[in-house]
Amino acid sequence: MVKKLDTNKARLNRHKRVRGKVTGTAECPRLNVFRSLQHIYAQLIDDVAGVTLVSASSVEKDFTEYGGNMSAARSVGKLLAERAADKGIKDCVFDRGGYIYHGRVKELAEGAREGGLNF
Repeated sequence: MVKKLDTNKARLNRHKRVRGKVTGTAECPRLNVFRSLQHIYAQLIDDVAGVTLVSASSVEKDFTEYGGNMSAARSVGKLLAERAADKGIKDCVFDRGGYIYHGRVKELAEGAREGGLNF
C-alpha cells in the first residue's frame, strides 16, 4: 500500500531546520510568513525578547480583496513594510516558513522590498 506524504509535516520540518539558523533581533527582526489557502500572514519578530514587533495579514478589516492570490500577498508585504517604517525598522531577515520561494511567498517578499524593507 502506498502511503500519502504529509506535506505540512514536511514543511514544518523544513521550517524547524531553517529556524535553527535564522533568528531575529530588535535591530534586525525576522520576517515570518504563514500561508493558508485563503489568506496570508506576515510578522516581524524579535526572537531575543520573544515579541512580535509588526504584523499584517489579509484577514484585517480594512483589507477588502481576496487574500489567497498573488496581488493580495504583494499588498500585505507593502502594508507590513509601511508599518515597519513607522516603527523605524529598515532591515530584517526573511523566514519563508518552510514554503518554496515562489508565488505568494515571493510576491509578499517583493512587496515588502518595494515598501522599503531590506533583506
